[in-house]
Amino acid sequence: MTKWDVIVIGGGAAGLSAAQMLGRARRRTLVLDTGSPRNRFADHMHGVLGNDGTRPADLVARGREELERYGVVLREAAVTRVDETEREVVVTLDDGSAEHARALVIATGISDELPPIPGIADHWGSGVLHCPYCHGWEVRDRNLGVLMVSPLQAHQAELVRQWSDDVVVFGTVEPAVRARLHARGVEIEETPVVEVLGDEQVTGVRLEDGRTVPMDALFTMGTPRPHDAFVAHLGLERSDTPVGSFLTVDPAGRTSSSRIWATGNVVAPMATVPVAMGAGSTTGAAVNWALVEEDAQEAVMASPRQFWNGRYAAQMWSGKPNHTLVDLVADLPPGRVLDIGCGEGADVIWLAQHGWEAVGVDISDNAVARAAEHAADAGVAARFVASEDLPAADVGGPFDLVTASFFHSPVDFDRIGILRRASELVASGGRLLVISHAAMPSWAPEGHDHPFPSPEAELTELALDDTAWTVERVETRTRPATAPDGTASELDDAVILLRREAD
Repeated sequence: MTKWDVIVIGGGAAGLSAAQMLGRARRRTLVLDTGSPRNRFADHMHGVLGNDGTRPADLVARGREELERYGVVLREAAVTRVDETEREVVVTLDDGSAEHARALVIATGISDELPPIPGIADHWGSGVLHCPYCHGWEVRDRNLGVLMVSPLQAHQAELVRQWSDDVVVFGTVEPAVRARLHARGVEIEETPVVEVLGDEQVTGVRLEDGRTVPMDALFTMGTPRPHDAFVAHLGLERSDTPVGSFLTVDPAGRTSSSRIWATGNVVAPMATVPVAMGAGSTTGAAVNWALVEEDAQEAVMASPRQFWNGRYAAQMWSGKPNHTLVDLVADLPPGRVLDIGCGEGADVIWLAQHGWEAVGVDISDNAVARAAEHAADAGVAARFVASEDLPAADVGGPFDLVTASFFHSPVDFDRIGILRRASELVASGGRLLVISHAAMPSWAPEGHDHPFPSPEAELTELALDDTAWTVERVETRTRPATAPDGTASELDDAVILLRREAD
């Protein structure tokens, strides 16, 4: 089964633009299209920089050719249903087959539901027009009409006057708009239009009272019907507008689903070809970025070592040992010590400076290399080991003290199992010291709460043989800290200090 990075439904200006960005980003992309773009009724496009006067079909054909060089696959097919799981979207086609992808772009456009007046559908896109910017220049200075089918057309009625002095508005308009139209010499005819006349070209309109008004072109609007029924069952958020209900999207086209985007006329019915192309390109880039983030997160989650090497790619060294460790270890007689998750070595260096034969072990090669450099700079003898399998087979042992300070990770790893294995390296009469975060700092952003286990819960989870260990401390300790804004604060640490019974 092929799994695509992205499936684009719709091969018009928006869909092909999105696919182009994705193909250039080396995403495995499939475009599904039925070959029925909204502007197929028009002979030429206008207002499209570099393509003014180009046939819509020619633009699509060139776009398809361009996509082939980037490995984008185009297929003629209709989509009947889209389903999604946590990891993918499943697109069912009209032949019953299904395609799987990590993300979906809906660029299926709309249909214009035209007024039920004879002649309108016959001349739609040629003599019956909807966008003055797209077609006004071609009918400039001619006899133009505006058929009002909605109060929303007030803007269109005033706009058409820019292209001709001879304009008739058919329908009822509110007084303020009527005054503005009359002031610019626009005639208003309230008798209903019952037919658009003309064979190959529009020649006029017939009114309900039998009169005929000569006309070279007629502007009106249809009701936009978005082609998105195949996701209706998903319950995606929608926005109700004066012209209909459309999928709600953010500025880059993302819907309320994290894996589904929508772009072009299917969400913006008034968008012209260049606007749809720009929106499609924006959406394509946004989808690629979302997948880049997902790729990175999956790589991180798949390898704790990669994650921590990334965290330690830049120096995190503070030069200060853990305050709680210093306080608890200061009165212990020096011996051999192993620090699990040593990072850049601050605790190990402090221990070595105070007479301990110190070894540090960490999963990050970057951290261990930097720790060794810091130890050399400090002039202390300390050994550091990098190992993905903590506590590492070559750390030696037994140790008079095994420590693990703030041994937490956003990447899943067997923390308790590591601590249990580390406890086996404690010498007879030696100690195991585990220091953990007991709570988030007071300056943590709202909504970033994270539950940390109590020291008692940690001790229970460790499940060490209570006949072999004596509990010396299980407590929460408060230590001074400095908040990011430089003010004095405090942090709470959970402490477990155990002593192995002497043989």
